[in-house]
Amino acid sequence: MSRKADISAAAAALLADMEARGLTLPEPDGLERYRGDTRAAYAPYVDEALKDFSGEISDIKIAGIPCKQLTPPSWSRRQGPCIQYAYGGGYVSGSTYEDLIIAIPLARHCAARVVMVDYRLSPEHPYPEPQRDMQQVYPVLLDAYTPPRMVVCGESAGANQVLALLQQIRRDGLPMPACAALLSPWCDLANQGDSHGFNDNRDPTLSNAWVDLAASLHANGHALEEPGISPLHGDMEGMPPTLITTGSRDLLLSQCLRLAQRMRAAGVDCDLRVWEGMWHVFEFYPIPEAARSLMEIAAFINARV
Repeated sequence: MSRKADISAAAAALLADMEARGLTLPEPDGLERYRGDTRAAYAPYVDEALKDFSGEISDIKIAGIPCKQLTPPSWSRRQGPCIQYAYGGGYVSGSTYEDLIIAIPLARHCAARVVMVDYRLSPEHPYPEPQRDMQQVYPVLLDAYTPPRMVVCGESAGANQVLALLQQIRRDGLPMPACAALLSPWCDLANQGDSHGFNDNRDPTLSNAWVDLAASLHANGHALEEPGISPLHGDMEGMPPTLITTGSRDLLLSQCLRLAQRMRAAGVDCDLRVWEGMWHVFEFYPIPEAARSLMEIAAFINARV
């Protein structure tokens, strides 16, 4: 039986194409070029997402932090939920623009306002500056939407941001959001776990060399096991209901499994969804599995807001 037999034809074709093209490792002195190339590569997917969105997209500032705000026509100012969203990219690339691919479907399916935090990137702004950007936005949104209407969501490094935010919320004594959604969370920047061995050549979007370089640029000399850098090692008690999505090819699969185990051991209501044959944050791509996963994430959020 083919190793791609359990995935859609579209996913199998895309996987073969990505495997043929291979990975590009960012060079510390060429990050601006790498970021531009990444943005250009995802632009067609962003364009497709924008075709399905008839709401308002605006650039705003919250507590002085630049954000992109999405408001679908179905959103209710009095009752509609608000999703604070963090994009991925290993802390060294990515932006709110690329993550419109994920944020737009969530805004539509949840009838939610989505506030995408445009946090600063490493190595120009290493740890803990990106975390501070994310953490300054939450109290302002909390005042506007109250805990039952607040949701936090992020993918990859953005999911790291969300976990760090939740741990800071608990330390500050603030109300927790209604729930959290984490897509392929990069929660251990020490990059430990079995999947870093068996998926290093199977995930078409990530490699150990890539995540090790990004981790070193972001940590800026701090120990990689510090909870602020690797929230997997932080306290999970009191976290809100959480959904984690990943794939059997995800380089970070082991991190996702360990996170779910730690959350459940702390008494957190944690759902883990492992998609057969899928890779790191497969929700970015125009395949049926991505559409179904985003619908499941939206259903999880809608059931808790």
